[in-house]
Amino acid sequence: MTAEGDAGRPGGFAAATGDGPASSLPQEVRAAEVRVAFGGLAQIRRLTNTGAPDPAAVPAEWERNQPVRAVALALEAAGLPPSAVDGEGRRTATGFRVAGGERPGTVRVEWLGPHGSGAAQDEERQLTACAAVLTPLGWEALLYRGPRRRRFLEVEPAL
Repeated sequence: MTAEGDAGRPGGFAAATGDGPASSLPQEVRAAEVRVAFGGLAQIRRLTNTGAPDPAAVPAEWERNQPVRAVALALEAAGLPPSAVDGEGRRTATGFRVAGGERPGTVRVEWLGPHGSGAAQDEERQLTACAAVLTPLGWEALLYRGPRRRRFLEVEPAL
């Protein structure tokens, strides 16, 4: 399997969830690959959500089955940066982290960064920006406070 976030290598494109290493690709190459992947997702929505008034505003079955990947792709396609970790699991970049939620079909979005990065002070603003990206795409994103008063989004397909 390839490093998270590096497309074009054996194993193909991987949405950056914020739990892998930073992409080794030049920024413009990674951005182009994310655009292509998100364009493919928009096409899947258009072709499979034929009964919806706005097919682009409803998560496709693929997204419902792989919400971590779908949400991470949507956030990265909107230009929000993913967090990253080094080989020892230490945060090396500030950005979003998408992981499975407490309930099946949900995801948790956090705003994380290296120790001392100030990510905690930006989390409410950045998570609000994440919710603003996800809501028009048919995801319900609710902001919560968790342990140690850290904020996070709980995201699921809107009904």
